[in-house]
Amino acid sequence: MSFTEKLLTVPPPIEVDGRHIKRYHVTADPAGIAPDVEKAAYEILPELLPEPDGTPPATFVVLHRGGDDGAYLNAYSWVWDNVLHFRGACAGQPVLGCPDRDPTHFIRPDLPWIGCVWELPPILHERDAWVRHLLAPEVPDLAAYLADSLPEGTTGDRA
Repeated sequence: MSFTEKLLTVPPPIEVDGRHIKRYHVTADPAGIAPDVEKAAYEILPELLPEPDGTPPATFVVLHRGGDDGAYLNAYSWVWDNVLHFRGACAGQPVLGCPDRDPTHFIRPDLPWIGCVWELPPILHERDAWVRHLLAPEVPDLAAYLADSLPEGTTGDRA
C-alpha cells in the first residue's frame, strides 16, 4: 500500500452557537465532500463545541471523507486563552463504533484520538495564526484570525 496525500479545500467560515468556525475539508475526491455528508457533519457540530469561557469564540474543523464509507469531523476550539479543546465525530466506520456504514450517520466516539495524518496539517497553521492575531498583538484581532487559513492544495508538505 502506498501513501498518497489528499486534497484540502477551505470553505468560508461559518458561525455556530455564537462560535466562529474556520473550515477545512479533506478528501481524495476532486468533487469534494458530498453535500449530504457535509450537512450531516455540521448538524452534529454544536455537540462538539465547548462552553464559552471568555476566550474569543473560535474553532476550526476538519471534515474528512475517507476512502471507504467513513467520514470524520474534528472540532478544535480555542479555550482558556491559548489551549486547544478537541471533540470529534465519525460516521460510516463500524471499527470506531458507528452502527452502520452510512457516511451521514455521525456519532461521537469516546476515543482519545485527535486526527489522522491527513487531518493534522491545519493544526500547525492554526496555532501560528492564533499567536499571530490573538496572542502577540497589543490588540487581539479575531477577524484577522478568521481570514487567515491554510491555503488550499494537498495535505502534504508545504515547504
